[in-house]
Amino acid sequence: MKPKIWLSSPHMSGNEEPYIKQAFDSNWVAPLGPNVTNFESDLQEYLEKKVHVAALSSGTAAIHLALILLGVKSGDEVICQSKTFSASANPIAYLGAIPIFIDSEKETWNMCPLQLEIAVKDRIAKGKKPKAIIAVHLYGMPYKIDEINAIAAKYEVPVVEDSAESLGSVYKGQKCGTFGDFSILSFNGNKIITTSGGGALITKTPQEKERAVFLATQARDDAPHYLHSQIGYNYRMSNVVAGIGRGQMTILKSHVAKRRANYEFYENALKDNENIVFLQEPNDCFSNRWLTCILLDSTSQREGLRLALKNENIESRPLWKPMHQQPVFKDAPRYLNGISDELFDRGLCLPSGSNLTDNELNRVIDTMISYFK
Repeated sequence: MKPKIWLSSPHMSGNEEPYIKQAFDSNWVAPLGPNVTNFESDLQEYLEKKVHVAALSSGTAAIHLALILLGVKSGDEVICQSKTFSASANPIAYLGAIPIFIDSEKETWNMCPLQLEIAVKDRIAKGKKPKAIIAVHLYGMPYKIDEINAIAAKYEVPVVEDSAESLGSVYKGQKCGTFGDFSILSFNGNKIITTSGGGALITKTPQEKERAVFLATQARDDAPHYLHSQIGYNYRMSNVVAGIGRGQMTILKSHVAKRRANYEFYENALKDNENIVFLQEPNDCFSNRWLTCILLDSTSQREGLRLALKNENIESRPLWKPMHQQPVFKDAPRYLNGISDELFDRGLCLPSGSNLTDNELNRVIDTMISYFK
C-alpha cells in the first residue's frame, strides 16, 4: 500500500524540544510555569493588539469559559454558526443553554449576516434576547466581521469569536482572534500549530483573564486550605504542553505560508476543471488556508472523488456537517437559507498540511485528474 497522505497532520519544527526539556529539568510539569506564561506572551505579541491570553486545555474549554464570563445560564439562548465543528456548539449545551443555529453565506461560507439579524430580532420578539453570538472563521477564512459585529453592537449582544481554525488569518490588517468580546484559539493536533491538545481564551482586560484562569484552575479561593465557593474546571494548559507551543510559535508564519502555497498549487493544477469550485479569498481577507476546500457538482461526485482518494490512501473529508443536521441538536431553533446544506452536500477538504511534500501534492492531483477522466 502507498504511504498515507493525511488531511492535516502535526508538523513539528525541532524547536520544541529545548522548551520541553526545560520543563522536565526544572520539574515544572504542572498547569503553571514559565512556558505557560511565555507562550501566552508569545501569542499576545503575535496578535499585535492589546489583548490578554489564557492558555487552556482546549479551544472547547475556551468557549465554555467565554460563555460563563458572559453570564450564560441554563435556559438562555446563544446564537451559533451552524456550519462548524461541534466544539463551537457543545459548550452551549454544557451550560443548559439553547443553541440558535444560523446558516451560511456564499462568499466566505460563514455566518450569514441577514439570517443573523432575522434571528436576533425574532428571538427578542419572542422575549428571549440572545446572550451571545458564536461566529466562526471557517477553514481559516475570516467571517464577515464588519457586518456581524455591527449587528451585534446594534442589538447589544456580545460576540465570541471562534478562531480555532484561523490563527494567522487577517482581516483589514488585523489578526483574527482579536475581533470578539472574547476570542478563542485551538492548538489541536490538526491545526496550524499544535500543542498536541490545547487552546486559548483571548480577553480584552486583565481582569477577564484573571477570572478565566481562576475558573480554569478549579476556582480555588485564596485560603491556606482548599476552599471553593463556586464551581471550577480543570482547564489550564500544562507547562510541558505550553513548551511545545513555544517551539511551534517560531514557525507559525512559515506554516501559514506553506498552507497558502498548497492552496495555490491545487488551484493552479485544477484551474481548467469545470467540476471544481474553490473557496476564494474576498477583498480585505488574508486566510491562513488551514484547509483547502472545494465544491463539486453533486454529492455523488464529491463521494466518488473522496473514495478515489481513499483508494490511493489519501485522506480527504466532507465539509463540516451543519449543526442543525446533527441528531443531538435536532430540536434546536434554526434560521436557514439552504447554503450550509448545499456546502455539506458538495464540499470536500483536500490534504493541506504544512508538511506535505511536492510528491504527495502531485499524488493528490494525479488521483483527482484520473478520477475526472
